[in-house]
Amino acid sequence: MKFCRMIARWDSPRAGVMFFICVSLLAAASAQETTLRTRSNLVLVPTLIKDAQGAIVYGLHSDDFVVEDNGVEQPVRLDEAPEGQPISLVVAIQRGRRASYEFPRMQGLRTMLGPLFDIGSSRIAIVEFDGQVELTRNFTNREALVDDDLSNLQPGNDGAAILDAVSYSIQLLRNEPEDRQRVLLLISETRDHGSKVKIEDAVAAVGQGNVMMYALAFSPGISNILDTGRGVNKSEMHPTLDLLDLAYRTAQAMRKNVPATVTSMTGGEYELFTTRKKFEVRMNDFTNHLHSRYLLSFAPKDPRPGLHQLRVRLKDPSKGTVLARTSYWAEDANKN
Repeated sequence: MKFCRMIARWDSPRAGVMFFICVSLLAAASAQETTLRTRSNLVLVPTLIKDAQGAIVYGLHSDDFVVEDNGVEQPVRLDEAPEGQPISLVVAIQRGRRASYEFPRMQGLRTMLGPLFDIGSSRIAIVEFDGQVELTRNFTNREALVDDDLSNLQPGNDGAAILDAVSYSIQLLRNEPEDRQRVLLLISETRDHGSKVKIEDAVAAVGQGNVMMYALAFSPGISNILDTGRGVNKSEMHPTLDLLDLAYRTAQAMRKNVPATVTSMTGGEYELFTTRKKFEVRMNDFTNHLHSRYLLSFAPKDPRPGLHQLRVRLKDPSKGTVLARTSYWAEDANKN
């Protein structure tokens, strides 16, 4: 603006021309900034609706939904999912602590991922973690490579850095093209052991990356009891009841369930599995639900930077139960 004022004070035939050029450039820049802000402030809210029996509800319209941003109702748009939208999926698998006892229950994972490869446009990455996070396989559309990785899972150390794995996986997905559906499948126990990332930062990362997150979790305590009954974990058995161990497990069970917390805040799905059959049922639900969400979006009336509370509900609650993110992080539009 100072530059334009200087031009306007020039007393020459060229002053009017230069002033016109300056104003035109400022108008173009302003229009471009407005366009960028509108795009960056668009909030995507993929929403799943289930009936009382847990079946997916189809056939709803935008006027069936109410979306509130910090308590203020927003105008909602419902987009059609692109036909055959390509998928980028990160499968993050815990290998630390007691996870190796779960490997036999997860044998169906390779088969259940098959339909995604059959689509032809899916890309899958494999992340393994214990106390550390490791990229086993970067995004690939070669099913044989993923099969080989999942067939050779090895036990890890005593760590289970779930939040570190979530944040690492989200960063991988954020580097994928925006026209791809970004999905994180987390397979882990319920409690975090050793992460450096805070849960608030992990949730913000999920929201900023427009990622749909699914969690299939196992409980080490429950699995230990089941394995004891089957006699497959003799190295963990005690000749008598270990009261200190029982007290420890009880205390740990009272702490937060990390996968459930993150998925509930981001509108994902969380399921607990204890057998191979239940794992395969949950995986089948996962693949079926990938293309079953309503693609809601809105431009916030008050796009202030920071954390926003989000609530999605149905005008007629009897139509089903809503699964949608409960928060999102708005970026500062003035930041470079």
